[in-house]
Formats: sequence, structure tokens, C-alpha cells
Amino acid sequence: MSEPASISSGIAARYATAVFELAKEDKSVAKIESDLDALDAALTDSADFRDLIASPVYSRDAQGKAITALAGKMGLTPVMTNVLALMAQKRRLFVLPQLVSTLRARIAEDKGEVTADVVSAKALTKTQADKLARTLKERVGKDVKINATVDESLIGGLIVKVGSKMIDTSIASKLNSLQNAMKEVG
Repeated sequence: MSEPASISSGIAARYATAVFELAKEDKSVAKIESDLDALDAALTDSADFRDLIASPVYSRDAQGKAITALAGKMGLTPVMTNVLALMAQKRRLFVLPQLVSTLRARIAEDKGEVTADVVSAKALTKTQADKLARTLKERVGKDVKINATVDESLIGGLIVKVGSKMIDTSIASKLNSLQNAMKEVG
């Protein structure tokens, strides 16, 4: 890991720990999870929001006022609003994406859950996702939350990542393996 990425993840981990501990005290972990969903959606959907947290052009005061106003509009909990305001004051909003992922991981660990990133050629139905979650739970021994995405270039099959393990049953992968095997022969 590069030094700046390491520093960012360290900063994010400290803020995530603080938010998690405060949420545990207040018994508001579920509310913090909905805050994370809202922040994740804002980070994904809004280029202006990403610019606000990353741009050095905005002053601490401007970032603080903007993030507090946005938190109010998004309906974030007071804990999350205060942490975001503090991050703006300390010029640390740039670690917000890492904070979201670190805090999600911390909450999942506390609940005994693990997240599986699943990439499929077509969107999984509810039944397929439930069956996959049950199968993965048997293998992993923990509740599995599925984070599904679609990549039509897979042609068919799935790519499943749970922690450091990856299972690739996609047709595209099998075709690549076959192509490589044929190159070795001839």
C-alpha cells in the first residue's frame, strides 16, 4: 500500500472507530448504517459532492457549512453530522469514501456478517441471491450480505469474492483459460 493511501486508511479507521463506538453507546448502529447508505449514494451519484470533499479550493468554513447543510438535507444522525463537521474542520473530508467502507466493515464484523461481492452477467433474482447467500453461509460460517453488480462481458456465470477468496465461474474466464491452453499447445 502506498504511503498516502496508508495514511488515508489510518485516518478513516480512527474516525470509523469513533463513530462505531458512539453508535454502540447510543444503540443507533442501524441508523448509522442508513447514514452510510445515504453517504455512499451521494458519493456515487454526485460529482459536486465528491468535489466538495476532495477539493482544496474550499475553505474549512465553507466545507463545514456545506457538509452540515447536506447532512441535514440527507437526514443523517447527529453523530454522523458532528463527525462530518469535525472532519471538515480538520480538513479530513477527503477520507470519507474510506470511512464509509471501513465503518461498514466494522459494523458487519460486529454483527457476525461478511460481505460477498458478486458479479454476474445478468441481475440476480431475489431467489438466486438468497440461495447464494445460504450456500456461502454454509461455507463461511457467517451470515453473508451480497453486494451484487452486473457485468455483461462475463457472458454467463458468476465471480464471487468473499474476503481474500475469489471463485470465478464465468464463461469469459473459461474461454480465456481455453485460449491460453490452446496457445501453449500450438
